[in-house]
Amino acid sequence: MGSETSALNALKVEMPLGDLEGLVLASEVGQGRAVGLVLVDIVNGFCTVGAGNLAPTEPNDQIATMVEEAAKLAKMFSARNWPIFALLDTHHPGKPEPPYPPHCIIGSGEERLVPALEWLEKDPNLTMRRKDCINGFIGSMEKDGSNAFSDWVKRNEIRVVLVVGICTDICVLDFVCSTLSARNIGLVPPLEDVVVYAQGCATFDLPVHVARDIKGALIHPQDVLHYIGLYMAKSRGARIVNKVSLD
Repeated sequence: MGSETSALNALKVEMPLGDLEGLVLASEVGQGRAVGLVLVDIVNGFCTVGAGNLAPTEPNDQIATMVEEAAKLAKMFSARNWPIFALLDTHHPGKPEPPYPPHCIIGSGEERLVPALEWLEKDPNLTMRRKDCINGFIGSMEKDGSNAFSDWVKRNEIRVVLVVGICTDICVLDFVCSTLSARNIGLVPPLEDVVVYAQGCATFDLPVHVARDIKGALIHPQDVLHYIGLYMAKSRGARIVNKVSLD
């Protein structure tokens, strides 16, 4: 933990995120900028203790905070009939996703929303998209060339997407970067801003003393990679916020 803390502090000095802003939802909506909430992979297989190969093996504060913040936002959006788009990692048996072990297999329960968000499955404001790849933007592609996420943005005339979920440096980052690229070439009109809520995101922890006993595993210090994920998202043009409020 000491070495991870030192590494994180060094990153903050050498690669500062700068002063983080807050996002005031009522202000955005009041300016005619509709906001949509995107939930990335907040499923049992990544968030619920002991639920699968890629789930935490013990309670984890960063992941618990992410789930709590995501649930608060989902309730806030639902109460106001604002649009919500949920990406759920879901895989078919026998179809691997290298370099990861089998996870979120259909019918296992790992591919279900976490208990704090189960109610959302019946919410009329939810558009749910199951994906079988890391990148949710690519995972939203249809066989006819259309894109379920892009269609959701257009249908709801969304100008700001607020992104929360797991993992900050993997699925969240891939989705954010692809969405920003698509925005830049006019594939997701009328989208203007991609906002990532820092406390509403999390990643997994694989410290060196655990990774050394797993063949081929790379260490994955949670706080360091979470920070790097946020930094990379900001470097690609995302707005990183440390607070989200209604008004």
